[in-house]
Amino acid sequence: MFRLHHRFPVRSPRNTGMINDNRPMRESEGPSVNQKERMLAGLPYKAWLDGLSEERLENKKRIRRYNLLPPEDEEEQDRLIREILGKTGRVVHIEPPFHCDYGYNIEVGENFFANYNLTILDVGKVRIGKNAQIAPNVSIYTAGHPVHPDSRNSGYEYGIAVTIGDNVWLGGNAVIMPGVTIGNNAVIGAGSVVTKDIPDNAIAAGNPCRVLRYITEADRDFYFKDRRFDVEDY
Repeated sequence: MFRLHHRFPVRSPRNTGMINDNRPMRESEGPSVNQKERMLAGLPYKAWLDGLSEERLENKKRIRRYNLLPPEDEEEQDRLIREILGKTGRVVHIEPPFHCDYGYNIEVGENFFANYNLTILDVGKVRIGKNAQIAPNVSIYTAGHPVHPDSRNSGYEYGIAVTIGDNVWLGGNAVIMPGVTIGNNAVIGAGSVVTKDIPDNAIAAGNPCRVLRYITEADRDFYFKDRRFDVEDY
């Protein structure tokens, strides 16, 4: 699901009055805990309160600088992507353009590679293991909205963590939905929409994504379908 960041007073679904979100919330209007804390806890929260809009703006500035760097300036690319992300391994490379909400909620392991147009909505944690290969136009969403229109129009949204294991290959235009866990060594086919967990060593594809088969030792000698390697160092 896509996300809207509401920036205006909204009509409460439980009464006919308007809520002015610049004043303290009464107990009857919902929890008064800090909205960032609620976001990080996976609870319903409002994305324009308690400094969250400002944090996204600052991250957009960093993202813009990263996406506009000269391609030969690899040192600055490396420095800036480490400033954007919450945790990285020794080797990390993301081809611009890249987009995310906060950056600090994204943790990637050693030898991370993502191709063009990676989008991560990281209002919840996104943890990706080592040796990840991510094809162009992949989207990873932790964010979502209530399905009932009254609840959705209240402005509340949520973020549910996504976990991706070691040695995972995500095919082009794959979409990973909130709350999903993808196991180690899995391959996700191009164009898939992953709505449920995928186990270790699975080849999975489709909308919704489902397991087609499991990777075995017999797959090691082939680089594409029935084409065998003609080299010895694989």
